[in-house]
Amino acid sequence: MNHSKRWVLLGLCLSLVCSMAACTRSSGEQPAGIARPIEPTRQGGEEIGGSMGGGGATSAPRPTPSLAYPGVYVGTPTPNPTPVGHVAGSGVETHVVQAGQTLGWIALVFDCAVEELVTANGLRNADSIVAGQTLIIPVSATLTGPALKLVPDSEMVYGPAYIHFDLEGFVAGRGGYLVSYTEEVEGELRTGPEIVQLIAQRFSVGPRVLLALLELQSGWVTEPQPAAETLTYPLGHVQDYREGLFQQLSWAALRLNEAYYGWKRGDWGTVRLLDGTRVAIAPGLNPGSAGVQNCLAALSSTWEGWLTLVESGGFPAAYERLFGNPFSYAVEPLVPPDLVQPELRLPWEAGQTWYLTSGPHGGWGEGSGRAALDFVPAERMLGCAPSREWATAAAAGLVTRSENGEVVIDLDGDGFEQSGWVLLYLHVHTGGRVEAGTFVQRGQRIGHPSCEGGYSNATHLHFARRYNGEWIPAGSGPLPLVLSGWVAQEDEMPYDGRMVKGDQVRTACECWEDDYNGLISDNAP
Repeated sequence: MNHSKRWVLLGLCLSLVCSMAACTRSSGEQPAGIARPIEPTRQGGEEIGGSMGGGGATSAPRPTPSLAYPGVYVGTPTPNPTPVGHVAGSGVETHVVQAGQTLGWIALVFDCAVEELVTANGLRNADSIVAGQTLIIPVSATLTGPALKLVPDSEMVYGPAYIHFDLEGFVAGRGGYLVSYTEEVEGELRTGPEIVQLIAQRFSVGPRVLLALLELQSGWVTEPQPAAETLTYPLGHVQDYREGLFQQLSWAALRLNEAYYGWKRGDWGTVRLLDGTRVAIAPGLNPGSAGVQNCLAALSSTWEGWLTLVESGGFPAAYERLFGNPFSYAVEPLVPPDLVQPELRLPWEAGQTWYLTSGPHGGWGEGSGRAALDFVPAERMLGCAPSREWATAAAAGLVTRSENGEVVIDLDGDGFEQSGWVLLYLHVHTGGRVEAGTFVQRGQRIGHPSCEGGYSNATHLHFARRYNGEWIPAGSGPLPLVLSGWVAQEDEMPYDGRMVKGDQVRTACECWEDDYNGLISDNAP
């Protein structure tokens, strides 16, 4: 995540999980099938046959049923309502102009007309672009993808269905290359399962989806000696020279999230194959399925090759061989329609003025729900030196993770970041950072802003919310982020936006101007 302006003690309370809709289904997405309880089996051990799609009988390990995972699903999921604002076969992308690029070159790359770019961006003419400028890219499709649902939304996000998932044990039980794989990530040697877990937590994407993609593309989950060409690029994405498991899965998580949240927003209606072919997402698909289609599109050179991956013999078959039917893990609704944000205060000490430097943008990486805001303390010209000022708890909760610049606060206190409301603080310096397992009260010190964790070129605090694993948009939709009465609002482009309280407006700016982007906290313990 580039933050320049233009770029987890307590056991699970089962009744609480149920109250968070883990054991209900919404009328708007009622599948034409039943979730049937099954006898408990050791996860990653005993295998039970099952089938899905057009494939024959397969074997797959079954995890213990729970309120988050009721059992085997039988039937066919029904279509979703088309997202509000969606226009079939259309959509937008964005592109940051690089030095030396012309509008004609950009139009060629994105398969659109120069005139379309001029109109969409309100340009004076085709020459009026500058390096660093973000352009809106209008896109239209010539083909429509299959309407086959691939995963429920609760599989795509790191949500309640993953509370009982033993990722390390599962991978060990399959005996593939992944279990013995190691890679140095950010100065620390990590195993294959640890890398999958890291990506799942950071981007809040479902680890079973990541494992199924990995198995589909390289066989790493079940093959002790996969093909030599997969050892550097296990997903096969070589265009940007993203070598190794960490970079490959990070790339995949971005592709999954951008279409998941873009489809929900109604402004991501197509996927793009490597040969430039633009394919419309079929109306009736759910965001989770759109995410998988988008990721696999960016790994496919042709329409026929992409269809092979997204139809029944591709990703669905790979997923079922590992985990069974994905819809048996469905948690619906994932985000209840009557959900209310708990009271949150500005996340720094009372009486201090901090400054809004970035409006709504990705929670982790571009595309993840525009869930975050950025704030800087009053100290100027810190570079990446840690601030002396303190970030504080916006609400009381349990610190579930405190590592790599991240502090995650679980507001329902059940000890699981996959369920209920959680707050993410990013770029929190190691020195003085609150420890995992601490129950913090509102206003209690969390740590000092810095550049630590994620991607940052200047000291600041990146603050975002999730509910049941889903990034909640900060500046749009029914649950805008409200901090001490200040309501976040987004603009057309990520990082732009403002916070409004009554007739007061504070606009995102890389500046320290009290009346323009300054916010005085009332967050006392």
